[in-house]
Amino acid sequence: MGAGVVNSGGGGGSRRRRRRSGGSSRPMSEINITPFVDVMLVLLIIFMVAAPLLTVGVPVELPKTAATSLPSDNEEPLTVTIDASGVVMIQTTEVDRSDLVNRLRAIATERADDRVYLRADGSVPYETVAQIMGALNAGGFSSIGLVTDIGGPTLDGAGN
Repeated sequence: MGAGVVNSGGGGGSRRRRRRSGGSSRPMSEINITPFVDVMLVLLIIFMVAAPLLTVGVPVELPKTAATSLPSDNEEPLTVTIDASGVVMIQTTEVDRSDLVNRLRAIATERADDRVYLRADGSVPYETVAQIMGALNAGGFSSIGLVTDIGGPTLDGAGN
C-alpha cells in the first residue's frame, strides 16, 4: 500500500492569473436589480392602498349575497346607484328619473362596453330596482350587473 501525492497540475498556486492594475478592465456584466425590486414593491403597496379609494362612492347599504365578483376591464365601469330615499345617480351625479333614459342613451353612444353596474340600497323596493333596470335596458345597456356585498347567505344549507 503505497501512499502517493496527487498533483493537480496547477503548480501549487504559484501560477495564478493576476488582474493587471493599470491595463484595461472589463465592464461588469451583471445587472443589480435590487433597487428596481424595491421601487416595484413600494408602488405595489401604494396601489393596493389607493385602489379601494378609487371606487365611485355614493353611500348605500348593499344587500349581502354569496355571489362572486365580475371580471373587470380596462374601461371605467358605469355605475348607477339608487339610494335609500329612491334618488337615482349616474356615477355621482343625481339624475331625474324622467331624464334617465335620455342620459343613458347619450352615455351609451360614447362607450365601447354595454356593461353597467346597478347599486341599490337594500331597503329600496324591488319594483323600483326593476324599473331602473328597464330604463338601463332602454338606454342601450344590455349587460346589467347587480352590485352586492359578500358574506350573505349561501342558501345551500352550509352558510349563514
